[in-house]
Amino acid sequence: MTKDHGNQIKDDKLYEDLRDEGMSKSKAARIANAQANDNMHPSKKGGEQPPYEDWTKDDLYERAQELEIEGRSDMTKDELIDALRG
Repeated sequence: MTKDHGNQIKDDKLYEDLRDEGMSKSKAARIANAQANDNMHPSKKGGEQPPYEDWTKDDLYERAQELEIEGRSDMTKDELIDALRG
């Protein structure tokens, strides 16, 4: 039986499936909530932003901060890219 994760998770079953596949809690929550929102199309390729390699380290850090990635202040640019993609 699927556990109710409260209001913060919109699709509990998908969230649990993604966690079982090894995804982090935050990534699984983002995907599950995007899939549950009819206005979002997470399966479509974005292409709006340049690749992370073209971002400045400060921009990568800001994005990591938005996503609450732990340890970001000690990361190099390459480590930030890996964490953002992770």
